Amino acid sequence: MSMKDADSMQVMKFGWAKLNIVALVGSRSVRSFEPRQGSVCGRTRPRGIVAAKSKRAFDLFIALAFLLTLAPALLLIAALIKITSRGPALFRQKRYGTNGELFEIWKFRTMYMTLGDQQGVKQTRDNDPRVTPFGRFLRRTSLDELPQMVNVLSGDMSLIGPRPHVPGMLAGGVLYEELVPIYHQRHAIRPGITGLAQVSGFRGSTEDAEHAKARVDHDLLYIETWSFILDIRILFRTVWRELNGGTGY
Repeated sequence: MSMKDADSMQVMKFGWAKLNIVALVGSRSVRSFEPRQGSVCGRTRPRGIVAAKSKRAFDLFIALAFLLTLAPALLLIAALIKITSRGPALFRQKRYGTNGELFEIWKFRTMYMTLGDQQGVKQTRDNDPRVTPFGRFLRRTSLDELPQMVNVLSGDMSLIGPRPHVPGMLAGGVLYEELVPIYHQRHAIRPGITGLAQVSGFRGSTEDAEHAKARVDHDLLYIETWSFILDIRILFRTVWRELNGGTGY
């Protein structure tokens, strides 16, 4: 089979999302990638000490600059949450972090206190009645994720990486780790505010089994092919997507 034919088969497998991956990661990396049962994607951090420190320094610089620059806007969002619905402005929840260790993620609260799901097992759907009107705006624009910059500063998260899931998350109607036996390999590095899966269109509900499997494939592909340039591309792709209407609900 020719290299061109191999690329065509990959595109057919994931549709338009695969075109995004080839553009971001490179066709050679996509062709050679194959998750391995029993491994942790070959490593637990970006290649080399210098690369790992560079990624961490970049995270700290962006997160600190963001929080200092947009502090007034963040305070305004918090005030509007308090005004429009009862309860705290911030929402905290246990999520899987590096090596499967649990940490507490921070988000702006978007649901009514009496209807929210602290465990996060019941996933949010389009037009979910649990979401407040202002919360719907925050989710559509992904502004509810901004407090996670604090998680980045604390070292629990990175700007770019696999999105952190709640323990017991369902995919295709079963536990994620039952649907995808190598699921926990995605915990080899710090989880991210955004990632390769998200900018490739694999975001939101995991009720569709194939969609859920593809999300993990993208997470593992990111870990295997990480580069500083890839992080920059994903970051800019994320900003572009959110400025052009957002993808959350």
